[in-house]
Amino acid sequence: MHVDPIGALAFYVAFLFSTVLHEAAHAWVALLGGDRTAYLGGQVTLDPRPHIRREPVGMVILPFLSLVFSGWPFGFASAPYNRDWAARYPRRAAVMALAGPAANLLLALLALVAIRVGTAAGVFTAPPSVEFTSVTKATGGVLWQSLAFLVSVFFSMNLVLVGLNILPVPPLDGSAAVPLFLSDRATERYQQFLWRQPGLAYLGILVAWQLFAYVFHPLFLFAVNLLYPGVRYG
Repeated sequence: MHVDPIGALAFYVAFLFSTVLHEAAHAWVALLGGDRTAYLGGQVTLDPRPHIRREPVGMVILPFLSLVFSGWPFGFASAPYNRDWAARYPRRAAVMALAGPAANLLLALLALVAIRVGTAAGVFTAPPSVEFTSVTKATGGVLWQSLAFLVSVFFSMNLVLVGLNILPVPPLDGSAAVPLFLSDRATERYQQFLWRQPGLAYLGILVAWQLFAYVFHPLFLFAVNLLYPGVRYG
C-alpha cells in the first residue's frame, strides 16, 4: 500500500493521539483507584512526550518503520502500575485495564458521529465499498476529501485498538480484565500465574495475531453498517 507523506503524517497523528489517550485513560483510572504509579510517571496527560519517553521504540521508531514498509502504523505503549495494588484490588485493576479500550471506543464513536453529521450536511456520502482509509467519501473539494480521509483513519484505527485489546490473552488489556469474572481465589491464582510467566506475553501476541481477523472483521462491518441508514456493506 502506497502512502504519500501527507497521508503518512495523518496516519501517525491518528496513531499517536489514539495511543496516548489509551494510555492516559489507563493511568487516570488507576489514579482514581488508588494507584499513583503512572501519575507519578507523568502519564495522566494527553501530552505525548511522557508516553514517548517511556516507549520511544513503540511510539516513534516502530510506527514510522511500519508506515514505510506496510503503509499502516504499528506500535505499542504502556502505562506502569503497582502489582501489589493490583493484587490487593484486582477488580480496580481490571477496570483500569478496560479504560484504555474504552477510550478508543469513545474516539471511534466520535468519528462515527462526525461522519453521520457530515452525511446529513451533504459533505460526506456513503462510498461504493469501505476500506480502512475510506469509510466515508467527500462530496466536495480537497479540504473535504482530506477530512474524509482523516475521520476514516481515526474511525478504523480506534476500532483496531478496541478489537485487539479486548482479546483475553496476555499482554493485552483483555487478559487483565478476566478477574472481573473470577472468584477471589481464582483471581489470585490467575494473577500469580501471569506474573510468573513473562514469556506468555510473546505467546499471547502470536495467538492475538491469529485471532484478530476473526474478531475485527465482524466488528468493522457492524460499525460501518451504523454509518449510513439504508446502506449495508458485507
